[in-house]
Amino acid sequence: MWQQLAKFVLKNKLVLCLLVLIGTVFMGWQAAQVKLSYEFSKAIPTDNPKYKTFQNFKQQFGEDGNLLVIGFTTDKFFTPTFFSSYTQLCQQLKQVKTVEDVLSVATAVNLVKDSATEKLKAVPLFVGNLNFDSSVTIFKSLPFYKGLLYNESTNTYLTGLRINKDVLASKERTGVVNEILQLANQFQQQHGIIMHYSGLPLIRTQVADRIKLEMNWLLIGSLLLSAIIILIFFKSFSSMLLSLGVVIVSVIWGVGAMHLLGYKISLLNALIPPLIVVIGIPNCIYFLNKYHISFNETGDKQTALVQMISKMGVVTLFCNIAAAIGFAVFALTKSAILQEFGVVAGISIMVIFFISFILIPAVLSYLPQPKSSHTKYLENKWLTAILDKLEWWALNHRKTIYTVTVLLLIVAVAGIFRLKSEGFIVDDLPKSDKIYTDLKFFEHHFKGVMPLEIVVDTKQKNGLRKNTLKIFENIDSLSAYIAKQPEMARPLSVVEGLKFARQAYYDGDSATYGLPNSFDIAFLASYLNAKPDSSSTPNNFSRVLTSFMDKEKQKARISINMADVGSKRLPLLLNSLEQKAQQYFDTANYKIEFTGSSVTFLEGSTFIINGLKESIVWAFALIALCMLYLFRSFKILLCSLIPNLIPLILTAGVMGWAGVPLKPSTVLVFSVALGIAIDITIRFLVNYKQEKTGNEQQMQQLVIDTIHSTGISIIYTSMVLIAGFVIFCFSSFGGTQALGWLTSLTLVVATITNLIFLPALLISITRKKK
Repeated sequence: MWQQLAKFVLKNKLVLCLLVLIGTVFMGWQAAQVKLSYEFSKAIPTDNPKYKTFQNFKQQFGEDGNLLVIGFTTDKFFTPTFFSSYTQLCQQLKQVKTVEDVLSVATAVNLVKDSATEKLKAVPLFVGNLNFDSSVTIFKSLPFYKGLLYNESTNTYLTGLRINKDVLASKERTGVVNEILQLANQFQQQHGIIMHYSGLPLIRTQVADRIKLEMNWLLIGSLLLSAIIILIFFKSFSSMLLSLGVVIVSVIWGVGAMHLLGYKISLLNALIPPLIVVIGIPNCIYFLNKYHISFNETGDKQTALVQMISKMGVVTLFCNIAAAIGFAVFALTKSAILQEFGVVAGISIMVIFFISFILIPAVLSYLPQPKSSHTKYLENKWLTAILDKLEWWALNHRKTIYTVTVLLLIVAVAGIFRLKSEGFIVDDLPKSDKIYTDLKFFEHHFKGVMPLEIVVDTKQKNGLRKNTLKIFENIDSLSAYIAKQPEMARPLSVVEGLKFARQAYYDGDSATYGLPNSFDIAFLASYLNAKPDSSSTPNNFSRVLTSFMDKEKQKARISINMADVGSKRLPLLLNSLEQKAQQYFDTANYKIEFTGSSVTFLEGSTFIINGLKESIVWAFALIALCMLYLFRSFKILLCSLIPNLIPLILTAGVMGWAGVPLKPSTVLVFSVALGIAIDITIRFLVNYKQEKTGNEQQMQQLVIDTIHSTGISIIYTSMVLIAGFVIFCFSSFGGTQALGWLTSLTLVVATITNLIFLPALLISITRKKK
């Protein structure tokens, strides 16, 4: 069948190339329209309870992750000159398009009781420089702002900018964030202070922009490195250009498929183009290597092309199927970001096969026959010496090979027991990155900026109006417990607003900043019962209070800013908060829900890790079925799987001993590496099977011949794969770096096991059978 396919491809090469060209033009048009993802990746499926809780929260109370914060430290803040300049900065920031509100000391308000109406009204504290010192004194007497807008002990001040949520999901947000940073940087240069920036809008925007930039240079880097390696191997510009042409066409098809499927470029999808290059180049090397071997044997170009297609077609097909399975199994998870990556990567890898199967024979048929310099690498003395050494080890030192393997596995298993699962929201950024250091700045001075929300549900309409004091006392007690946690800032809730109002009611006496009593609540009840008025000013007190309650007065919201404590510490914190909340709120009458971006991150991280673990099992099972179908032998099946299990176990052990935690970016390595490493085994065993005669006395010699016939191409392609993944180590994202060096390590071990352990295993099985 494969010989007939070979003749069909060579006979109809012009038509097939034309079809590929037309398809490439169409996919190129599609690829040009692909967009960058400006949405926070949905790692959790939409039917997940915590995802639904978060969506319900956003519908009732609004977005929790749209606050960009600016901070700085200075002891000159309340000097007239500096404060005037800072006020001007806040005014400029407010004028930035889509900035809805600026929360700062300069825009702070005080609640003042109107002597005529006995009503509270919000009055700006700092209007010009009139009575500036008295305004400062009043501001410092308001406990509401302490720890929220400034840290008195460190002279650190915070400015918060609420950005329109629709803009944060569009490409316009890059311009908005850059304009904010430009204004703040001008202020920094003017006063010689260091400005710090954080918040989810900034983190997500800058990470997304870096993804776009890295996607381009990672792709260019992988192409250049592959071109250099091919040129060194084959010493032929035509072979190099042919290989680059195949992978570039494949990249166009892969990115085009991304747009056709309605996907956008995310942190994970951005890896697909360089992955296509890394996986596509070995296809080219194997085809070219077989072509050169056949040409040396036959001396006829046409015969060599037919043999190349017929011999390498089935091998490359199953290799690409195995690699595609390693990626496509992610589509079986319920995580949207993993599904997209799995579908696009799986399709792209199969496209690589068809494009290389058509283009390589077609182009080679038009090129002159290979020169002796092009096939000289087949007689490389250095590689031949290595293969001779491998043959000697497989024949004479099998016990040593097995013993060393077992010892390494024991050490690796010990390392696996040291593996820990932990991730952070900014986990993939280096510790020296400004995004990371600025986040730590806010954690040090304000205990963090990551949003956590607690919703107290009374389970009945107007439930907050019934037994009001008791409910607020419990909210205040829970808030006090939260404020004592070193990783959490003082919570904001309707209770803090009422404390502020009580202080105003008693003429601004800071000693009266506290929970209202039965007498006070009668005066403040009108503010609690008010409905948000869209026409009211941003400083309207009723609007502030009602923003912490839903329209039905059934639910109260407690908003907390916290540190990025990681997926290991966060569950413990949430568990302690949940237990404390149950002490204050009877579960029969109240429902307490924890949500916000911090909770969804934890759930998403856990969900991705579990999904990736399942995908490894699926990949292993599906690849095993493919191998069983290909070889029709359980013994050969075991021989194919064991050499590929060993690298995965050793890599997991290295992670344990090196202290590399299990997180989405590191668990991803195993399915990817399994799908790629199994290629080496398939190529070795298919060659072994194709030359097998059935004479058991010749089996040992057959294994040795297979080492020499496939060893050179296996070493070359392994070097390309390893070098291709090493490119990822130069990424600024820790997850991409981990994918690079861990996959490279796995492939190094897989190459060694397939060229030493696998031949020894085949010889041992053959001798037992004899």
